Amino acid sequence: MNRLVRRITCMSLLLAGSAAAQDFLPPADRAHAAIAAHAQVEAAQARVDEARENAHALAASPHDISLSIAPLRRTVRDAPTADGRARYGEWNAQLTRAIRLPGKAALDREAGAHGLAAAELLQGDAEHQTALTLLDDWIDWLRADAAARVAQARRQSLQREQAALARRVELGDAAQRELEQIAAESAVAEAQARQAQAELDASRLRLTADFAQIPLPERTPLLPEPQALDVAPQVWIDRIIERSHEIRAAEELAAQQQVLAQRANADRLPDPSIGIQTFSERGGMERGIGLVFEIPFGGARRSAQARAASASADALTAQARGMRREVARDARLRVAQVQSTLAVWQAAQQAREANARSFARQKRAYELGEIDLAQRLQAERLDAGATLDELRKRADAHEAYLRMLIDSHELWHERDDTEGHAQH
Repeated sequence: MNRLVRRITCMSLLLAGSAAAQDFLPPADRAHAAIAAHAQVEAAQARVDEARENAHALAASPHDISLSIAPLRRTVRDAPTADGRARYGEWNAQLTRAIRLPGKAALDREAGAHGLAAAELLQGDAEHQTALTLLDDWIDWLRADAAARVAQARRQSLQREQAALARRVELGDAAQRELEQIAAESAVAEAQARQAQAELDASRLRLTADFAQIPLPERTPLLPEPQALDVAPQVWIDRIIERSHEIRAAEELAAQQQVLAQRANADRLPDPSIGIQTFSERGGMERGIGLVFEIPFGGARRSAQARAASASADALTAQARGMRREVARDARLRVAQVQSTLAVWQAAQQAREANARSFARQKRAYELGEIDLAQRLQAERLDAGATLDELRKRADAHEAYLRMLIDSHELWHERDDTEGHAQH
């Protein structure tokens, strides 16, 4: 009972985290539609169709019915005719087909089933990779928008201060030197704002080009504070490994090659052919019909092919083991990245708050004449830099967390193609 309660609690926390993540992400139905319409996913679907037809072909038989017809013309000398020759129309026909030996048909069907399963899993992995691309594009857009907002706010603030200081210079209440300082700072802020806007435009174009099915909102959503892991890191690591399409696809391909190796070994004893032969000779005076058996004898070629297929199966099995280790390593790195980016963001948030307090004191000191304009502008630059750094670290933390959700199939996965797991 305690185990069940813990599992239900974990699931509720995970779903709550996914729901919170949706607040600043595109709607789930739009995301699913955009992922399904991506060229990478469509190509994977076509490969599933190809694998399905290949499975049908394997199940049918590798052998075709063969028909051979041979029309002949025979001339007989010393025949009881006026010129001593007799001419006859003759023909023979043969209808044959090779028959799969017992056990080979089952191996062919099994190989086709493994191939189809691998193709379906690879399609799921294509959807998974496309979901990661969507996340990258979306977070890059939000990150660029945050940078553009900070740059725009600083440009506007400096422009207002420059205008106010210019008025004070006219009244003789401020030095021309200070006006030149703030004008130079304002020019730098203008260049930074234009650069940030260019990067925002580029990220928006990239997002709309890759995923045209997702209309961008009129107001860019703001990123909330990142969230920490609600359950033990090992829970996420295990889930990522268990639900990996890559591992299952590699295992299915290895299993298919194992079956093909068995099939190649079975083919060392070739399939016999059976058929019917009929003929007509001497213009139809002689007719006949009979059965035809053909038994080929395998040689060194078939043995070498069987050994090659077995070696290929061993290679794919080793690759599947390597894929599992690679996914497990990446899962641990992914979860560790969630924790590290959260810690980095927390440090950046503290730095932002400290710089904000310092800037407020410096600004007040400048108003009281305790420091000069250059010191105040330096404090403002540090404050703006800390603000921008915190927003970027905030986006990094969200991206790491959401990538973990996608890798564990908790986000933007309409179904789970891995065996033995529930639908999501």
